Amino acid sequence: MSLLIGIEYCKLDSNGRFKLPIAIKKQLEGDDCRFVIRPSIYAECLELWTYASFEAEIAQLQKELNPYSIEDRKMLRVLSAGNIVEMDSSDRLVIPGEQRERIKTSKDLVLLSTGKFMEIWDHDTYSQLNKEVTNYAVKVDERLGRISNAAES
Repeated sequence: MSLLIGIEYCKLDSNGRFKLPIAIKKQLEGDDCRFVIRPSIYAECLELWTYASFEAEIAQLQKELNPYSIEDRKMLRVLSAGNIVEMDSSDRLVIPGEQRERIKTSKDLVLLSTGKFMEIWDHDTYSQLNKEVTNYAVKVDERLGRISNAAES
C-alpha cells in the first residue's frame, strides 16, 4: 500500500483519460497498477485510490460496520461505490463518464494527495476553493495542539 504525496496538474483528453504524472507513478513502482475512483462524500471531487489501499479501506469498514444495521449498510454502499480502472500502456487512466459529470470538468485537473488516496479536482473548482480565506494555523492548533501538549506532559 503506497503513501501518495504531492500535488500534480493534468489534462483530460476527449476520451476522459489523463496521464498519471511521473512523480506519482514513481511512488507506485512495483505496486499493482489498478486503481479505484469513487466520488468524495466531502467535496465536489473524486478520490483516486490504489486498489490495495481501497481493498484495505473496505475491509476495515466491513469490520467496523454492522451488516444488520440499515444505516451501516447504506454507509458501506456509498463508501464502496467506486470503479476499478487500470493504467493503459501510455500510463493513462480513464475517469468513467458519470464521475466526470460529477466534477463537471472540462480539461484541466488537479491531483491532490491526502496520503491514503488522491483527490481529483476540476482545476477551476479547486482554484475557487483555495480563494476561501481560512486560518489553518488556528484550526490546526485547536484540533491538534492539545495532542502535542498532552505528549509533553
